[in-house]
Amino acid sequence: MFDKLFQAQQKAEEIKARLNNISVSGEAEGGKVRVVASANKEIKEVHISDELFAEGDKEQIEDLLIVALNKALVQAENISQTEMAAASQDMLSGLGGLGGLGNLFGK
Repeated sequence: MFDKLFQAQQKAEEIKARLNNISVSGEAEGGKVRVVASANKEIKEVHISDELFAEGDKEQIEDLLIVALNKALVQAENISQTEMAAASQDMLSGLGGLGGLGNLFGK
């Protein structure tokens, strides 16, 4: 049983490492604001075009930054959930479904 738990922990660490290497991005205002994040939801890069800075509307830049950040984080969450679901499926099949617990209830 402890071997299975150790394997599950290792698998979780592998997924986290893989998610760190996957980049997602979010854009607003046709790419004038762009945010790059890892699939672990860590912001790696923010780009705001010189053109947008020249306009000097601080409130608009802040609003666009929020839009781009949220788009990147939604993509990161989707990828993270997909990876975790696949890993859970692998772990369950490796444990023989419910690890034989399904027989406890006469099934």
